Amino acid sequence: MPPPSLPSLRSRLLRNVLGPLLLTWLLGTLVVVTVAHLFTQRAFDRAMLGDAHVLASRIELRNGQPVLNMSSAELRTALYDQQETEYYAIQLPDGRQLAGQPGLATASPDDGTEVRFETLHLGALELRGVVLARSAPAPMRVIVALTTGSRTALLNQLIAYAALPQLVLLFGLAVWLQRRIRGDLAPVQSLQASVEQRDAADLTPLSPGTSPSTREVDGLAAAINRLLARIDEGVRAQREFAGTVAHELRTPLAGMRAAAEYGLAQDDPQRWREQLQAVLQGQQRASRLVDQLLALALADEAQNSRVLQPLDLGRLARELVLQFLARADKAGVELGASGLEARIWVLADPALLEGLLANLLDNALRYGRPASGKPMLSVDLAREGAGVRLSVTDNGPGIAPNQRTALRLRWAQGSAHQRLGVGAGLGLSIVERYAELMQARLSLDDGPQGQGLRASVLFPSAEFAD
Repeated sequence: MPPPSLPSLRSRLLRNVLGPLLLTWLLGTLVVVTVAHLFTQRAFDRAMLGDAHVLASRIELRNGQPVLNMSSAELRTALYDQQETEYYAIQLPDGRQLAGQPGLATASPDDGTEVRFETLHLGALELRGVVLARSAPAPMRVIVALTTGSRTALLNQLIAYAALPQLVLLFGLAVWLQRRIRGDLAPVQSLQASVEQRDAADLTPLSPGTSPSTREVDGLAAAINRLLARIDEGVRAQREFAGTVAHELRTPLAGMRAAAEYGLAQDDPQRWREQLQAVLQGQQRASRLVDQLLALALADEAQNSRVLQPLDLGRLARELVLQFLARADKAGVELGASGLEARIWVLADPALLEGLLANLLDNALRYGRPASGKPMLSVDLAREGAGVRLSVTDNGPGIAPNQRTALRLRWAQGSAHQRLGVGAGLGLSIVERYAELMQARLSLDDGPQGQGLRASVLFPSAEFAD
């Protein structure tokens, strides 16, 4: 189970969807309020401006003095508003008031503008007013002001009618999204429950759930099934490998125990010597098998962590041939070499390269003995086209062409093993795996004049400065 502090996918989806929607709603509401305020202001301002023009049109000159030619009834009719209180004032340039509400004056100086809208104050009242400048029949300014209660109420109504329905829709959308997300995530929860209920040994593929699935969920299930298949294949290979290892080790260990028990039951020192030699041979066989198993483990590890580097193949081959000289002399095998003095560079892994050549030499020394004549073994290094070929050639019985592919598999054993009773069938499989990891290729061919076996590995060449 995930830690409780981590948010669920459902909550994250809701947050990622509703967050932008809420921000859009807020911005949309702000735009609506701004536009509504602008047009409401314009409507009321236009009405006040009309009243100011009516008052200005009724001013006339009498005896050279401007006079407002309107009765009280006409003024009430012209300035009537059902909800607001409207005030007016007519002022001369010298500040004298011709008519209207005393104290109603603009705080801003005249700037030559004919029509100007601004906020006015009359005592404690805050008014919205218009100042109309006229030059005929005499210079003057007409001020008409209106209280702002109705326009504020209208603006609040517009906000309520515009914002509240959207907020209700947003809430409904959130509820709908939550239900839809819960339904769409049901296959993921079903897949999680199916995985959690699995036993550690159950590696069978996951079956699709009953909930409507999606391409992503099906892809995740398919990926999990592919992973389970790879794990199952690896587990089966390990079980088979472990069973084969146990079987292969049981034979030399049982032989060693039988030889030791038989030797202890004898009084003749010669018998003791014979049984000790049998124990030594069994130990050597078991030790070689363990070394080869470790080599296979190295190949599996190198598959994910190998780092190829430039190596002098000639120098490394010379050093390894010198190490095998004593063993070849003891076995009566003539070990020769050619081309190892050249400095030929390849990209390789030192441990894999040494293991590859060591297995080729070991196989040749074990199985490359002719039925008659002196055993001969040769290690050759030469350039071949764009590559470098390292070959180990013997003059033994060789391998039939129809068996060369099969003998590259693990635990595959040829006629030489049946004749000599040594080996576990891992040498060539190790060589081929090492070659593959170093981007090289193993080939098995007949030796010179069709006698023996020529096992060679073709490396891609790489040139580096000495």
